[in-house]
Amino acid sequence: MATVTALRELPRGRVAVELDGAPWRVLPALAVVRAGLAVGRALDRPGARALRRELRRLDAQEIAVRALRARDRSRAAVGRRLARASVAPDVRAETLELLARNGLVDDARFAVRRAEALAERGYGDIAIEADLEREQISADERADALAALRPELERAEAVIARRGEGPRTARFLAGKGFGEDAVAAALGRDFASDG
Repeated sequence: MATVTALRELPRGRVAVELDGAPWRVLPALAVVRAGLAVGRALDRPGARALRRELRRLDAQEIAVRALRARDRSRAAVGRRLARASVAPDVRAETLELLARNGLVDDARFAVRRAEALAERGYGDIAIEADLEREQISADERADALAALRPELERAEAVIARRGEGPRTARFLAGKGFGEDAVAAALGRDFASDG
């Protein structure tokens, strides 16, 4: 059984660990602290398991933070990213809970931002709701996100102002997920009945 003989702090939150007077590994300082490594302490099997568990937790947190670095993501999207990285289900759940507690993952905020982005790109409520449902956003959060948007009719009228009236615009709006009522009201006639 090896004994920790030195812990040297290194830049960027790392610690060089020596066992029995010989360099062993460079580890994240947080893992060293959480695993309870200390000079003079034996690194037995339970200690090694605790260290391995902490390293897995930190790896999962790093993967999740990298996923969130570029843009906001839903809890389900971060969970899928962790699953692809082969993070164990219990560590994955713990990581997602930690991120949610710290406000890094917030499905309500994600839903509003995603809905706004899709609406700006010309999508209607049906398409936006379907996208949020694919992200496993709850029905209440989807409804709140849609309610925060400019009315679908106004968005449809803006598209018509750019593209002009007619069946091609009606098909375009329908393809972008605008409801039949919004298309009909914006165009001033019911294209659904025209075929």
